[in-house]
Amino acid sequence: MHATPPRKRLARRLTATAAALAATAGVLATAAPADALSYGRTGRTVDVQLLSFNDLHGNLEPPQGSSGTVTEAQPDGTTKAVPAGGIEYLANSLRSARKGHEYSITAAAGDMVGASPLMTGLFHDEPTIEALNKIKLDATSVGNHEFDEGRAELLRMQKGGCHPKEGCFEKGRTFKGADFPYLAANVTDEKSGKQILKPYTVWKHKGVKIGIIGLTLEGTPDVVTAEGVKGLKFADEVETINKYAKELDRQGVKSIVTLIHEGGMPASGAYNYDCDTPGAGAGISGAIVDIAKKVTPKVDALVTGHTHQAYACTIPDPSGAPRTVTSAASFGRVFTDTTLTYDRRTKDIVRTTVKSPSAKNHVVNREQPKAADMTKLIDRWKALAAPVANKPIGYITADINGRGSEAYEKPLGDVIADAQLEALAPADKGGAQIAFMNPGGIRSDLAFKASGGEGDGVVTYGEAFTVQPFTNMMQTKTLTGAQVIAALQQQVSGPNEAQPKILQISKGLTYTLDLTKKGAERVPAASVKLNGTAVDPAKTYRVAGNEFLMGGGDGFPAFKEGTDKRVGASDLDVFNAYLTAHSSKGAPLAPPAADRITVVK
Repeated sequence: MHATPPRKRLARRLTATAAALAATAGVLATAAPADALSYGRTGRTVDVQLLSFNDLHGNLEPPQGSSGTVTEAQPDGTTKAVPAGGIEYLANSLRSARKGHEYSITAAAGDMVGASPLMTGLFHDEPTIEALNKIKLDATSVGNHEFDEGRAELLRMQKGGCHPKEGCFEKGRTFKGADFPYLAANVTDEKSGKQILKPYTVWKHKGVKIGIIGLTLEGTPDVVTAEGVKGLKFADEVETINKYAKELDRQGVKSIVTLIHEGGMPASGAYNYDCDTPGAGAGISGAIVDIAKKVTPKVDALVTGHTHQAYACTIPDPSGAPRTVTSAASFGRVFTDTTLTYDRRTKDIVRTTVKSPSAKNHVVNREQPKAADMTKLIDRWKALAAPVANKPIGYITADINGRGSEAYEKPLGDVIADAQLEALAPADKGGAQIAFMNPGGIRSDLAFKASGGEGDGVVTYGEAFTVQPFTNMMQTKTLTGAQVIAALQQQVSGPNEAQPKILQISKGLTYTLDLTKKGAERVPAASVKLNGTAVDPAKTYRVAGNEFLMGGGDGFPAFKEGTDKRVGASDLDVFNAYLTAHSSKGAPLAPPAADRITVVK
């Protein structure tokens, strides 16, 4: 930030005064005169812009249904849904925000790829990395979904090269990999103890240096298939951040930002909610709060993710100084603009007794122009995906909400669980009597409005893929009634007590969720029934679910205890088959009643 002419004249006068005082008094000028002498040309401090986002999940096109809106709080206390997202608009938003800022960093907090729509997922997210290169991303942390296809595929995302099995997707083009560093400070090889990727990077511009540490949540193995994290170790978040902050400090890098794929839950879902009401950090809860309170004061700001929430909070560091903790929702619908005031003398970020550095979330609205280079990229990859993506596989009468539903029992969750039960119920397929679906695995809604030229109410293969993108294999296991009840109670106890994960259940299974109680008592054992008959703790039942859930993922160890495992088709194939069998143009599928769980508040 260059000095204005009046400031230059002031600097010259101060310099002359300082020299005269030194000559007559025989002392060195200090404090303000020294600062003016050293920084008169450029200013002692400079504002560094930090633009950030998280949990893009390959959503290059505007997300469908409620996944493509954000909630905005209005002055009169009401809220409204604002259409948002799409890489064409995100790119334009970021480029517009950078204008007038000589010092600008763009960073992300993980889950850039994985659980992606078909247009990029079909090509193992190469289109997403290409798009992120074009928007000039400076760095991102890994997230849990970066490990969906395992370590080797993550390293390919970084270094480039054609897919080991499917080869190059475009004739004459070899995937170049990410121009930006993927940071994985807390991820090491289990045997060698060596880092699999860089723990941090240092951003530099005209003498300004900002250290950027990146990491994922320690609990990544709990939310990824075992195969995806095979041979890897995930260390404690706070210990890791503090270790590398100290290392950067020893190198003379005093300004430090951490990108961490772990987050919190604000009291309101509105992107513009003030989570510092009534006091600093009072309006947010969750894992990131405890982490932020323990991370060394050497770190000046935390960019977070994972929970898909939008917030810009101030959580005091261990010294009591205010520190900004931000998250920008998900799917490219929001970005955060944070101002870091860099002191050239101390080489550190200035953090005062008030909320600092300043941060604000902005909606990636669709009223702005599209970035032409992103439109060209999308059109190119869509043409390659079209033969698969545009195939109709089902019909619906109205929106069937999954990701966008705020209810514990989601209409689309019921459809998916029913699809899994139907596919695995035959004796030669597993003999399933009950099916469970983890809520986090439902990645979108089925929207009635057409996303392309297929027509309203038509469900295409691409849209179904967006809902179930993991292609996890289905499993059926034998569980005792006691284990079935335990699994339902694990929704609201143990690691899931603070943030319940309510499983979606197949038809015939019913129970009560009593929110007036605590822990496992929220699911009374006597309320659990199958086809109207109480589940007998001593009897055995055949239970179906995807391989992630049946492996104990998402904090459900009861499923891991099951025996007599039978592997079935993929969750995507099961879902598609159900939509085709249960809907037609003349008899489309209606949203289910979602009345299997009785909620007491």
